[in-house]
Amino acid sequence: MREAVDDWLREGLDGTSERTRTLYEGLLDPVLELIGARQLRVLSAGDVRSALGHLATRYSTRSLQITRNSLERAIRHAEGDDLVGRNVAALVKTPQGRSGRPTKSFTLDQAKALLVAAESTRLHAYVVLSLLAGIRTEEARALRWDHLVTWVDDFAGWQPVTVAGFDTGREGEDRFAIYVWRSDREGGDTKTEKSRRTLALPRRCVEVLREQHRQQERDRLTAGDLWQEHGLIFASTVGTPLSANNVIRAFRLITKKAGLGEDWVPREMRHTFVSVLSANGVPVESIALLAGHDRTATTESVYRHEIRPALTQGAEVMDKIFG
Repeated sequence: MREAVDDWLREGLDGTSERTRTLYEGLLDPVLELIGARQLRVLSAGDVRSALGHLATRYSTRSLQITRNSLERAIRHAEGDDLVGRNVAALVKTPQGRSGRPTKSFTLDQAKALLVAAESTRLHAYVVLSLLAGIRTEEARALRWDHLVTWVDDFAGWQPVTVAGFDTGREGEDRFAIYVWRSDREGGDTKTEKSRRTLALPRRCVEVLREQHRQQERDRLTAGDLWQEHGLIFASTVGTPLSANNVIRAFRLITKKAGLGEDWVPREMRHTFVSVLSANGVPVESIALLAGHDRTATTESVYRHEIRPALTQGAEVMDKIFG
């Protein structure tokens, strides 16, 4: 069985990211310790069922589901090479695993404390944008300066700040938005097609992004020849992309500083965004649009020169709450 899995991991995952491949390897290792030495032709559904059941107290149901599916795909790959006559993993139902980490969100007071704690950190703008605009953490890591736009005038319309700068609008009429059209996922696309959206930004987001731009200019000067230009809003001190693990570690330092403990992950800022809007009377349909969870039957196109009214509502509410 172990050889069949190794063959599948080596030959059967074309187009799969290295991160996903590593995930499969990590989840398959424990089950292969139990059945990896079994000959593929004598492996039974009972063997697979017993192995998964043995792991049920250690892993979540979702992890067990991925493990079972991976076994099924590995055996199907072996079927294609005439190494086995039937796929016993396909006959096995995934057992119930241990309860996963419950989803949670910050209260309004906790969110305000988090914003204060983030102020003196490099993740300040990241936290503000995640809390007040509700973008996914993988969307934030992939956000580019040329996807941050400002309204210039009726003739020029929306222009990237890389072209127009931050101070093109008349005083009191500055309007900014972000194109959430990319993410730090395989292929660079958002989670789903309907996750692609254009969001008006609250004033506080604009302020921290302006300072983020200044900070990045200072980083660029300090790095000199070591700077690697990727056009990213959130980058390392030498311009390279931030990893998910680096963001989690930095974020937990902020939650600890805010007196909230360290049992938090960045995606819970997005959950907080949804909770705050809901508590302040924003209709669920509007929240779905803002969060990129639009599941209506009609596909609505978002054009570069237009921001739909529903996608300005989040900014308006956040301006009232957080100022």
